[in-house]
Amino acid sequence: MAAAARPYRSQNWTLTKPAARGRHGIVVSQSREAAEAGAAVLEQGGNAADAAVAACFALAAVEPWNSGLGGIGFAVVLKAGESRAQVVDFGPVAPRRADPAAYPLTGEMKKDLFTWPEVVGDVNIHGPLSFVTPSSVAGYAKLKEAFGSKLPLADILAPAIALAKRGLPADWYTTLKISSSASVLRLYEESARIYLPNGLPPVPPYQGSPGFMTLGSLPHTLERLASAGLDDFYRGDIARALAADIAAAGGVVDAQDLAGCTAELREAPTIDWRGSHLVHTAGGLTAAPTLERVVAGMADAPIDGDGPSPAWFAGLSEVMRRAYRERLDGLGAATAAKEPGDTCTTHLTVVDGEGNLVTVTTTLLSSMGSRVVLPATGVLMNNGMMWFDPRPGSANAIAPGARPLCNMCPVVVTPKDGGWPRLAAGSSGGRRILASIYQTLAWQLDFGMSTEETAHQPRIDVSGPDSASADLRLPAETLAALDEAGPTTRVEHSVLPINFACPNFVRVDRDGAEGSSDAASPWSAAVAAAR
Repeated sequence: MAAAARPYRSQNWTLTKPAARGRHGIVVSQSREAAEAGAAVLEQGGNAADAAVAACFALAAVEPWNSGLGGIGFAVVLKAGESRAQVVDFGPVAPRRADPAAYPLTGEMKKDLFTWPEVVGDVNIHGPLSFVTPSSVAGYAKLKEAFGSKLPLADILAPAIALAKRGLPADWYTTLKISSSASVLRLYEESARIYLPNGLPPVPPYQGSPGFMTLGSLPHTLERLASAGLDDFYRGDIARALAADIAAAGGVVDAQDLAGCTAELREAPTIDWRGSHLVHTAGGLTAAPTLERVVAGMADAPIDGDGPSPAWFAGLSEVMRRAYRERLDGLGAATAAKEPGDTCTTHLTVVDGEGNLVTVTTTLLSSMGSRVVLPATGVLMNNGMMWFDPRPGSANAIAPGARPLCNMCPVVVTPKDGGWPRLAAGSSGGRRILASIYQTLAWQLDFGMSTEETAHQPRIDVSGPDSASADLRLPAETLAALDEAGPTTRVEHSVLPINFACPNFVRVDRDGAEGSSDAASPWSAAVAAAR
């Protein structure tokens, strides 16, 4: 192949990332510091739910572009002595005063994270009219209430508070993430003050260690939650501060939306995996129904001990493209091109020493969400209104209290005979989540790979009905088979551009657990509790 025809490569290294192993619990996160926060809570006697809550709050301080107090999400929880998982649903809900007329169309198509009709001023993408009700804190509260130990909330939030007081590391990755959103962050005063010192993204020093950026009033808000309780976010002093700042900015999420915000607890629906396992999902408006179609379509795929074959990958490409066609057709022709594709989500997976499993996917939707930091609280708000079709009357349309379709897919896997091992997994990456979840499960359940082997396997991605992407590292025979199966683009698994989702997962047996994170994600890590 001529040099000019070869796909460009930005990374000329071979990446490896160690798994974590232990008997006292493991926390896996896209941020090592958040994973360490969760592991510290396990070491204090907390359980998997406590550790997940600690890590989620820590992420607000150390990975603020992906999640935080202003976000939404889903969790799946399996208690060690039980065979059916439960869902903590704190998914997106439009405010009760959401008005479709507030999102007039320009007549053009918007080519942002996905293609759909452009809204005047992009008010559904950034700014105060892009907010849906922030339900993450309600979700974390439900996790703690329903599944947590007696460990005090103040102890669970202590790592997040310490990280928030120290500040966000101003390293190269922070610079990359802030730079990607700088053109919009600069439009909002508090956001610009925090993230764009001197009007520009922070730059790490040429030598030595990076400094740290304090995230406005976030440390004080976390301290208030630790002392007053998480309900204060919705019905206390923090709620009043949130409502006042949103109203001053011109948003419609109000005190009534906050007071009415709840997380739902329900039994997790399951998917049969080749007659041997059950995959417990968040169901509903997540990617779970499409995952079920893919699992069914691959039920007879050939399995051998040498790993996934070229024919297996080609079959997966075809099955996934059909599944996405069904998914998008189900939304109606008007919305088929507009389901979110690229999002900036986060995922964490936890197991404790007893074998309790928690898997949480949470997001602000876009990187930096709405790009609006509320000054009184330091809360970076989501831009969940972008999940909705802006055309009135269409499927998935904007409406008061409506819930949109999204791509999150946390899962827990149990053997049908009730035995071991058990798995938990999830991923970030918008529409790319589904392909990563199926492959990481298949490699462990069908091909017997460890979590560490799974984290380093080159993958394909199928995010729609028309084409696939393939990791350049796949064997030539596999790439050729994928070409025959349908249009396939060769891409690099790199930090940026982001061509693949970022999964993480744990596997637990009677003798202990193992956890791994995506090797290409720079900050991610699996951390084992020491005791």
